[in-house]
Amino acid sequence: MMMIVVWSTNNVGLVHGNGIAEEEAEQFSAMYVFGDSLTDNGNNNYLVNSLAKANYIPYGVDYYAGPTGRFCNGGTIADFLGDLVGLPEIPPYASPFATGTRILKGVNYASAAAGILEETGQNLGDRFSLNKQVQNFQNTLNALKRQLGEKDLSRHLAKSLVVFVLGSNDYINNYLALQGFGLRKFLLAGIGPLGCIPSQLATGLAPPGECVGFTNDYVSMFNVQLWSMVDRLNANSSSGAIYVYGNTFGAFYDIINNPGTYGFSVADRGCCGIGRNKGQITCLPFSIPCLNRDQYVFWDAFHPTQAVNKILAQTAYSGSPSDCYPINVKQMAQI
Repeated sequence: MMMIVVWSTNNVGLVHGNGIAEEEAEQFSAMYVFGDSLTDNGNNNYLVNSLAKANYIPYGVDYYAGPTGRFCNGGTIADFLGDLVGLPEIPPYASPFATGTRILKGVNYASAAAGILEETGQNLGDRFSLNKQVQNFQNTLNALKRQLGEKDLSRHLAKSLVVFVLGSNDYINNYLALQGFGLRKFLLAGIGPLGCIPSQLATGLAPPGECVGFTNDYVSMFNVQLWSMVDRLNANSSSGAIYVYGNTFGAFYDIINNPGTYGFSVADRGCCGIGRNKGQITCLPFSIPCLNRDQYVFWDAFHPTQAVNKILAQTAYSGSPSDCYPINVKQMAQI
């Protein structure tokens, strides 16, 4: 059951309701999003046997449409990035509204609990694995071909932005498959500092005030490999495709270590959750979240608040090469 609530004391905003500033013109033809719960905007709502859902209050408490399936109090990184490049809100692939002209500006395929392996997240029931997300994109491609025709579709895809936010060690084949379909501009987000999220802090494996070091070490190893892979993909690209690495870890870790610089006062516990660090049990239906959500880095046991998502999106859009490598999203739009 979808509930629409108006219960907001925060003012971060999102375009589609009361947003952040948009660019004057669209900088990409469309945006196609692949990922997990960090960017799922409602796909899992339509999976009957999935436990990984966020279509209940207090999720969406600061989003103009209430609880939509986003694992946040408001907008995701993809939402804010779409705002910055001048695109309208894109529908989740599984939605019955993801048809006709509504898909011309992009589609979101992300699914909470998804991964490269079919068995990833199986303890939470149904989800769209990365392979399935790519298959779903092929269905969108066929629909677009009927609307645009072969020639216009090629131009459309070449000027579209592809966003990957998914923690997996081997998804290069999916990048190359999408490139083979005609997509050319890819933002590959690194994994954030998972050792600092409330669910990890709640384990008690780190001293007070510190993150779980070995978890962040594993994440860093993956990110180094992803950064290196971006270099290889760009060096070997013969189709004009460009791959950009988003240094999520660096940007997010700086927020956690220097919260006051970014306007936050709480960086070690969730705004909505139960137990130590509000991270032992994540945000349950009808829980009462904190009131000062803009001052919290984390919304629940696993996910950042929309205030953090907005910063991370802005960093990917206009950040330095240490934030977004080798160029940022704004520069990629100009190519």
